Amino acid sequence: MTIKATVWGENVHERTNAVVARIYPSGMHTCIADGLNEDLEIEARSVTLQDPEHGLTEEVLENTDVLLWWGHAAHGEVSDTIVDRIQARVLQGMGLLVLHSAHYSKIFKRLMGTTCSLKWREAGERERLWVVNPGHPIVQGVGEYIELPHTEMYGEPFAVPNPDEVIFISAFEGGEVFRSGLTYRRGNGKIFYFRPGHETYPIYHDVKVRRVLKNAVKWARPEGSRWIDACPNVPPEQAPNPVVVKGEGLHKPGEEGFK
Repeated sequence: MTIKATVWGENVHERTNAVVARIYPSGMHTCIADGLNEDLEIEARSVTLQDPEHGLTEEVLENTDVLLWWGHAAHGEVSDTIVDRIQARVLQGMGLLVLHSAHYSKIFKRLMGTTCSLKWREAGERERLWVVNPGHPIVQGVGEYIELPHTEMYGEPFAVPNPDEVIFISAFEGGEVFRSGLTYRRGNGKIFYFRPGHETYPIYHDVKVRRVLKNAVKWARPEGSRWIDACPNVPPEQAPNPVVVKGEGLHKPGEEGFK
C-alpha cells in the first residue's frame, strides 16, 4: 500500500536568499518531495507556510501517513491551531520527521517538552554521520557513515529527552559531536529527528541523505488502528462487571468531565 507523505517547508530562504534559491530553485520542500517520489512505495506532496492553513488542512492531515517538517526562520509564524492539529494526528499514529533546524519548531518542542537547544557554527566544515545502530531500518543501504563535505555544525548538549534510539552520531571537522538521528514515540506515532539539512548546502540532493529519508518514511508509517484521544464518562450500567452506585458524585450521568 502506498505511503502518503506530506513535506512541509516554511519557504522563506528560497525566496529571500540568492544562495538558497540557486541550490533549491523550486524550494527545499519540492526537492525533498522529489527525492521521496523516487521510491514507488511513497507518494509525496509538498506544502508551505504561505499556503492557506499552512497547507495543513484537516483534510490534508487526514490523508497523511508521514509528515516531514523543515523550518528555520519562521517558527513563530506557525499557527498554534495548526500545531494542535498536527499533535493530535501524531498521537493518533501519523509519523513525523523533523529535519535540521526544525528542532526549534513549535511541534517538536511541544512533543519533546524541552527547549531543544544546541550549539551551532556556520563555517562550511565537514560532517561525518556515523551509523551507530546498523540494524535499524532507517539506515539500510547507507553504509558505515554519511560524509557531507560542507555543512553547519550542531554540537552537544542537545536539550531533548533521552531518545528511544540513537541512529547517527555526527563528528565535525571542528571537533564537536552531535546525536544526529533520534527516534521517539508519542502516543501511537513515531518521530525521527534527522540533523542534516542546512539550506546553503545541497544536502537534500545527496543520495545517502535521500535514502535515509525514504527509509525513515517507511519506518514512521502508521501501524495498527488509529488511536483516538477521548475521556468518556462510562455509566455504571456499561461497566464490564456489575457496579452498585455508592455515595454521591461530582458529575451527573453522561456529563463530561473537566479537561
